[in-house]
Amino acid sequence: MLKILRLAVRNLTRYWRRTLLTAGLIILGVVAVLLFISVSGSFKGVVIGEITDSMIGHLQVHRKGYVASIDSLPLNLNMKPTQVQKVEQALAGMKDVVASSPRLKLGAMFSNFTETTSIRLNGVLPEREAATMPKLAGRLVEGGTANGLVEPGKMLIPELLARGMKVKVGDTVVLVATNLDGSVNGKTFVVQGVLASATGPGGRDGYLHMDDARELLRMTDGEISEIAVRLSGLGQIASATTQLEQALAEIRNPQGQPAFEVHTWEALSPFANIARMIDFLDVFIRVMLVGIVLIAIMNVMMMAVYERIREIGTIAAIGTLPRRILALFLSEGLLLGLVGTAIGTLASLGIIAALNVWPPSFSFGRQVIVLAPSIAATDVILIGAIVLLVATAASLQPAWKAARMDPMTALRHV
Repeated sequence: MLKILRLAVRNLTRYWRRTLLTAGLIILGVVAVLLFISVSGSFKGVVIGEITDSMIGHLQVHRKGYVASIDSLPLNLNMKPTQVQKVEQALAGMKDVVASSPRLKLGAMFSNFTETTSIRLNGVLPEREAATMPKLAGRLVEGGTANGLVEPGKMLIPELLARGMKVKVGDTVVLVATNLDGSVNGKTFVVQGVLASATGPGGRDGYLHMDDARELLRMTDGEISEIAVRLSGLGQIASATTQLEQALAEIRNPQGQPAFEVHTWEALSPFANIARMIDFLDVFIRVMLVGIVLIAIMNVMMMAVYERIREIGTIAAIGTLPRRILALFLSEGLLLGLVGTAIGTLASLGIIAALNVWPPSFSFGRQVIVLAPSIAATDVILIGAIVLLVATAASLQPAWKAARMDPMTALRHV
């Protein structure tokens, strides 16, 4: 076998220009795939983190039918205190749950005493919301949270509304809301902070203290609209969703249906479709890599067989077995794939390391997001295995043709 490998190396170096061109194509393909996987994975992870850690959470629990009607923020589909208690008990028994935050969502009219517009609001418990949404405070472009995420009597408003209404931190504004029985109530607030806009639901929402939200709606009990849940990591979403659904499945509404619905961030955010498109592009670029390697190596091996017909006839005539001729050409294709993979992988790792030293950045709303590309060992191994497998497969037909060649016919070839 070592003799065959030495012969394969010698044959590749004999036609070094062709070998370099083919290896270069493979290197280019490997670098493109690994860089795309690392950069797209970093982009997806950062944006998902911004969405889940500042607006939505990893999971949300609602009363059945609430999400289907969420555009109107229906108060009649809020969770009652007894239902909230049952959900809280289920969450307390889950080891992957890091924090949870109850919210009371409502629509209101927002006035600066000169102009009036509509606004979506989230009544929250500041400590629990800050623990569940650790990046929410980072979206503040004005104001601060020194005394808590949102203080009683104060509110956080979205930047678009602040600009349009010419409202700044410290200004007094009025909120007017209609409660469940149709009565209207108003309350004045002081603007504590202005939140940068962000992609996805919640990007234009305002925040106020839960007690203020209940006072505005004249609620006497502790009902809420949803519970946002933060898990220990994105990898626990599937298992945590299943576990929570099973824990809540026995709780039924008067119609005999499950009383609660559990939604992942993917079901609530439009960015989930972009994330799926990135995954599709990942598969597509891997297919392109297969095509590059297949065409490049098959082309060079077919040319090698055609140019060395008399050489093949000679070694066959002196007694070289067809399987050794087959192994020789397969080894040449495999070595091309191995060299291209090795150099391409090293080049990719070097570029990824450089991108972490000089990280690329882009704007996401008013925030600057910095990418930190990385590549998992499993992805490197998988790409390497694909290249070697395709290189061997691409060499098989030319190698089989060489092994089956008639010596006499080959020796007469001009």
